[in-house]
Amino acid sequence: MGVLRRYLCPWSKSGVRVFESDVLVLGSGIAGLYTAIKASEYFQVTVLTKKTIKESNTEHAQGGIAVAIDEADSPTQHLQDTLKAGAGLCDPLTVKILVEEGVVCVEELMGMGAQFDYKNGELALTREGAHSQKRILHALGDSTGWEIERALVAKVKSTPEISTFEDRFVIDLLENVHGDIIGALVLNGETGELEGHLANAVVLATGGLGQVYSFTTNPNVATGDGMAVALRAGADLMDMEFVQFHPTALLIPNAPRFLISEAVRGEGAHLINANGSRFMDKIDGKELAARDIVARGIWKEMNESSVYLDFRPIGERRILERFPNIYKTCLKYGVDVLTMPLPVAPAAHYMMGGIATNSYGETSLSQLYAAGECACNGVHGANRLASNSLLDGLVFGARIVKRIRDKFDGKRPCWEEVVSPEDSQCGIEAGTNMSKMSGLSLRKQIQDLMWSQVGILRNEESLKEASRLLAAWEREVLLTPSVDDYETVNMLIIGAAIAKAALDRKESRGGHFRSDYPLRLDLDGWQKHSLQCKEDNYVRYISVSRAD
Repeated sequence: MGVLRRYLCPWSKSGVRVFESDVLVLGSGIAGLYTAIKASEYFQVTVLTKKTIKESNTEHAQGGIAVAIDEADSPTQHLQDTLKAGAGLCDPLTVKILVEEGVVCVEELMGMGAQFDYKNGELALTREGAHSQKRILHALGDSTGWEIERALVAKVKSTPEISTFEDRFVIDLLENVHGDIIGALVLNGETGELEGHLANAVVLATGGLGQVYSFTTNPNVATGDGMAVALRAGADLMDMEFVQFHPTALLIPNAPRFLISEAVRGEGAHLINANGSRFMDKIDGKELAARDIVARGIWKEMNESSVYLDFRPIGERRILERFPNIYKTCLKYGVDVLTMPLPVAPAAHYMMGGIATNSYGETSLSQLYAAGECACNGVHGANRLASNSLLDGLVFGARIVKRIRDKFDGKRPCWEEVVSPEDSQCGIEAGTNMSKMSGLSLRKQIQDLMWSQVGILRNEESLKEASRLLAAWEREVLLTPSVDDYETVNMLIIGAAIAKAALDRKESRGGHFRSDYPLRLDLDGWQKHSLQCKEDNYVRYISVSRAD
């Protein structure tokens, strides 16, 4: 491995246009927008987004948001389900916060304009994998994320204390001589100019990294940028070995790996093989077992036969009512789920790990916070419980604002405080890494390597080979000042972090399955300890493991 760069590109303070605010939010999914809205009650807020304000993983979320509001349910039951799904590695404290404070946050979300589905005058609830109760709120049948994003965007646009900038790519975090994070260096995609956005507090809410894999349910923007910029600035990453592969994505030639919501199985759909047999019948929970179990069950069955999701047990009327978007999308690619089974396969879906934070979203760096999928506070453990992700973004986004209020001193940083490559002598000299491959041409090679060697099944040999190739490519990449190349370098860095963490965890647990180590089923004992890659300082991260 090479030495991790502090700055992705050379730059000078004299050539940067500067903006200031109290709170800088990077990302426009549920975590970013909800945090911005809550912060706007006290501060001037800036929101930067990579493409358009609506483009994020949130918009693509189908199933819903989990919250214990039914009389037959309770936060305690929700906590127990989350801990069980997390395979013993959830932090019970953060899970308790999630399930208890989540109820109020969802009520606030509805107050901001999010409209969920009702049935007989009551909020309609459904069940998904590894949930013991029906507790999933949904909107427009299977377009929950779209509805939440719509409501939050409308609220942001009507709030004068929030300024939004679209088409802004975050290159790196900015710090002062004391090591405080005081802003971000940003590429304006419209003008090609560099911008410096300064603030008293910086919140990373940049989403996931699904595009690191060749098959993913994530949109094109999910390239792990927030985790990469945090790592370059010196922040700890946590649980990077735990990537969740959603069991059911559309598997049709020339079609994207469109997500087929877990709610489909929650409503009664069956997983079958080419013979029409339900191969998950012998597994505890069957089609509604935890996601890692179902994904591996499908993966194993695919070695013998094609795998299909049969909607027909749900009933035609209920399919059209509950899953209109899925029905229309599948029909577009030639499959009528009312009359025939749908071919499916697993795809990279969610990162349980990310930037290590405490229960208030504080990272290991002063004045830097993180929320949503790019963050890791221990709430998801080794395997996220279905529909807990949207709730995570709400709850811990709100807690970040509480902590910023407690620590806010009212003094905004100034541009003169910023440490640049010229000051620190830790940037990249012009011409470095300008040898063989363009960043964009590398992307497919990275994705294919991660899928084949650091995917659903892993072993020592595959992980070492992946680490070797990723390090070699990082040394050879041709880095031009473009979003495509910056994204590719971020994918290399994050891919290396996943492979390194997966190599170090010598067991199989949750979303991390090593064919050369047994599955650990013990659910007791949550411990956090630091592991350092001392020889090259390339990957700094915290790993979660059981105390032996």
